[in-house]
Amino acid sequence: MNKRATTTFPILDVLAERWSPRGFDHNATLTMADLGPAFEAARWAPSANNLQPWSFVVGFRGDETFEKIAATLSGFNASWAPHASALIVALTNTVTASGRPNVYARYDLGQSVAHFSAQAQADGILLHQMGGFDGDALTAALGVEEPFEVVSVIAAGSLADPSTLSDELAERENTPRERKEISEFVRSAQ
Repeated sequence: MNKRATTTFPILDVLAERWSPRGFDHNATLTMADLGPAFEAARWAPSANNLQPWSFVVGFRGDETFEKIAATLSGFNASWAPHASALIVALTNTVTASGRPNVYARYDLGQSVAHFSAQAQADGILLHQMGGFDGDALTAALGVEEPFEVVSVIAAGSLADPSTLSDELAERENTPRERKEISEFVRSAQ
C-alpha cells in the first residue's frame, strides 16, 4: 500500500512515507529491542530547559500491560488497535522540579513522539497515534500519578495484508491522505 505524501517541496523520505495505518498484522511481533532505536530518538528530542518531561509505558500484544491499555480504547480504535504488536502510552510530567507548572510539557512530549515516529518509520515500524481512549480509566489501570498526565496512545506494528481487512477498515486504509496547503497555515509579515 503506497501512501507516500505528495509534497509541494521535497522532504525526507521517512517523513513523506509516514502515515497512520489501522490495518495491523495481528501475527507480527515487536520486542523492546525493536523499539529501542525509536526510544533512543525520543530520548534525544529537544525540550524546554532540558526537562525531558516525557515518559512511556509499553505493552506488547499478549502481556498484561497491553491488555490494560487495549481495554481503555474507545470507539473504532477498540476494534483495530488490539491487532497492533505493541501499544505505547505517552505521558508527560506537567510540573518542574521546583514545583512550577511546566507549560511546555505537552509540546516537549510532542517533540519526543515526533522523533520516536520518524525513527520507527525509518526502521519499518508503522505507528498510529490515538486520542480515542478513556483517560481516567487508563490513568487508573496503569497507576499513573500526578504530576504525570496521560496524553496519547500509540499503536505500533506491521501492516496487515489488505485482503484480510474488513470492508470498513479497507476503505479507511485506501482513502488518500490529505493535508492543508502550506499557504493555509504559514503566514509572513512580508
